[in-house]
Amino acid sequence: MSRAIAVLRPEPGNRVTTAAIEARGRRAIRLPLFEARAVAWEVPDPERFDALLLTSANAVRHAGAGLTQLRELPVHAVGDVTAEAARRAGFAVASIGESGAEALVARAEAMGVQRALHLAGRERTLEIGGIIAEVVTIYVSEALPITADMAARLAGSVALIQSARAGARLAEIVALAQRKDIILVATSERAAAAAGAGWERVLVPPEFRGTALIDAAIALAD
Repeated sequence: MSRAIAVLRPEPGNRVTTAAIEARGRRAIRLPLFEARAVAWEVPDPERFDALLLTSANAVRHAGAGLTQLRELPVHAVGDVTAEAARRAGFAVASIGESGAEALVARAEAMGVQRALHLAGRERTLEIGGIIAEVVTIYVSEALPITADMAARLAGSVALIQSARAGARLAEIVALAQRKDIILVATSERAAAAAGAGWERVLVPPEFRGTALIDAAIALAD
């Protein structure tokens, strides 16, 4: 029997990823580790920037009406999901990064960006410096309570790790002794390292655009 694939990302992304897995005839475990919620923010003057950096679709989902004031800025996004969220919000997407936030910044700089505005979560990897002129917190991700019984559902699964924070949270809820039959598929080496040691196997696909993570998880589940 194929392994179940555990989806740990917050809603509504959890539901979307779970549906994609189940549409391919696989069993999914829905176990969000965090809950994202919007925070109040002030829209900076868009004239001060020449691009918008987005590393998560949550920044678009939780930005509210203020986001419309920034629509003239071209978007540089991490991953197809974030890029598609930006397009649906009326933005033009200039580039899509495949290897994380730092690589996206390097690509944007190579394309001539000089003063970027980064809309982000409270916990983030990018801060002001280089081409990043300002960072604005749009949302926060609060850890959800996970009981031992809930964590036990991950036994024998392939778990998708889509951020370093998720990796660290997984390490908190799954004891070292329970990790030996769980496979991890992570979006980056940083996310994988945050999950610690003791897992049956840890895989970081060469890219995570489109269905790459799900494809890798299904291959390992068989």
